[in-house]
Amino acid sequence: MITYEDRRLRTLADQGRWTELLGRHRQARAAGRLREAGQLGHLIAFGAPPELAARLFDAEGGPGSTADAGDHDAGPLWEVLATRHSWRRLALLLGPTEVRRLVLHTRALLGEDLREGAEPDPEGVPLALEPWELAGWEERNRVREYLRTGGARRALFALPGSLEGLGPVDLPGRGETVPGLAATRLLSGYAPWLDAVCVRGTAPDAIAHLTTARRITGGYLPLGHAYPTLVLAASDTPAHGTAQGRLALWRVLTAMTGAAATTLPEIRGLAARLRCFTWSEPDDELRYLHLALEDPATGLTWALSGALPEPAYV
Repeated sequence: MITYEDRRLRTLADQGRWTELLGRHRQARAAGRLREAGQLGHLIAFGAPPELAARLFDAEGGPGSTADAGDHDAGPLWEVLATRHSWRRLALLLGPTEVRRLVLHTRALLGEDLREGAEPDPEGVPLALEPWELAGWEERNRVREYLRTGGARRALFALPGSLEGLGPVDLPGRGETVPGLAATRLLSGYAPWLDAVCVRGTAPDAIAHLTTARRITGGYLPLGHAYPTLVLAASDTPAHGTAQGRLALWRVLTAMTGAAATTLPEIRGLAARLRCFTWSEPDDELRYLHLALEDPATGLTWALSGALPEPAYV
């Protein structure tokens, strides 16, 4: 239901009264009215000139009035802003904060190559997508499509997306689990609806821990085809943007290499050798992820599995 106040705020946006809207946003946020602040912030981040929209994240409004990386409506306010302007327009307007970093990575997801002309990422994640990241992901599906007056559209994720190329596979007994690995800890916190396991063995050895079936329909696929679902699954709430999903996955891959910090040659080597196996489950509906990642160099396989029966938001 669109209220009188909603219409009034949209009228202010249509009239370009951005300073007034920014003042109302700061008042709402400082008073703890976070939903109202999120709605106001969305209007500003989407429609205001970048010089004013970037002021959502500065501290000039006083205690409690500043938006941060967690402020959102249909999606994070920093992601809305990043979809509207190039990094060249935003670089001098955003301070050295987490917001700045996430905007940088969002622009990279949207096709900008920022490996030169922007500060390096503190974790060493490149500011341009690698070829294996690009392989199975259309640009228009990487980041939510935000609407001017609120709301957003985002591609649903499903892995496997179809049964094409998959076939029957008999599962062996459960493989020997490998406890205590950093990559497994990261995957266990990847999304609240996912279960994770690491075993010494192959994909079927790991999958046997995550399904009750003894025969599944599954098959191997390139990492690039699994990559979009992995990123979207890690950023599947309005409070998170796709950049956070990409960073979460790079942390997992770094941990799989056994390195303490991201080293691009090691990540590229891992991406080239990983064998990805996906399978279907009878109760799969709209959003689900079933994937095993075999590393033949170490003999380890990590597997993830889970499903959301209904979209958390549209």
